[in-house]
Amino acid sequence: MIVDKIKKREIATAKNKKSKVDIPIGKWLKCENCKEIVYKEMVRENLNICPNCGHYFRMHIGKRLDLMIDKDTYERFNYNIDTTNPLDLEDYPKKLKALREKTGLEEAVACGTGKIHGEKVVICIMDSGFLMGSMGIVVGEKITYAIEQALKQRLPLVIFSVSGGARMQEGIISLMQMAKTTSALAKLNEAGLLYISVLTDPTYGGVTASFASLGDIVLAEPHAMIGFAGPRVIEQTIGEALPEGFQTAEFLLEHGFIDKIVEREQLKDTIYQLIQYHKTEEVEA
Repeated sequence: MIVDKIKKREIATAKNKKSKVDIPIGKWLKCENCKEIVYKEMVRENLNICPNCGHYFRMHIGKRLDLMIDKDTYERFNYNIDTTNPLDLEDYPKKLKALREKTGLEEAVACGTGKIHGEKVVICIMDSGFLMGSMGIVVGEKITYAIEQALKQRLPLVIFSVSGGARMQEGIISLMQMAKTTSALAKLNEAGLLYISVLTDPTYGGVTASFASLGDIVLAEPHAMIGFAGPRVIEQTIGEALPEGFQTAEFLLEHGFIDKIVEREQLKDTIYQLIQYHKTEEVEA
């Protein structure tokens, strides 16, 4: 195993004081599923999937765009909005600043247009690295604007969700984003335009209860955790024991809450095929 090799190297180093450990800091990570130590670069090259057990690590917005959108076709929407502090919390602006420096992101979602195998789409991608992908005012506004642009340009809409839910730092205003995004999607649906929702690990709270669950087609990555509240909260609320794995993508597929589980490497081709099917139906209609 890789761990044994690392231990042997450390023992040899201890015997020879002149030698140096040649494992760079930050180059390795531990898979939370198989518990193996894996090389970060190997994980990146494998689409952020553990090469040992197939566990799915979360993806940065940039990496997801590289995977899904044809090269040099992505155009980000220009927004003249910034995250506010409606509850006047002392640490909230500091936390936002630190996250922007750490992640290179302005907010928990990126929205724009791009092409999937030549088919132009409006695409939104959420990122768990920014306040766990929580939906605040700006996230809600960006997604709503993207939906409106899909309607205006008559383009398919694709949203990749990963979220812990509404952003508690923005109070009840964050909850209002559920109604706003849902209302915009109703107009998109009335226009007969295609909306594909892709659920990734984890998708919870107000995001699940609004736009993430409203796709014409709802896809999910393998083993993604999906729900509204955590299992303990639900058990305490209903006073009953819950079935094992009831919030996994596999359980939800079996019970009809999602349409298909798609391997990460097949997502682009699958979404392209769905767009083609929809175009064929429009022509026949």
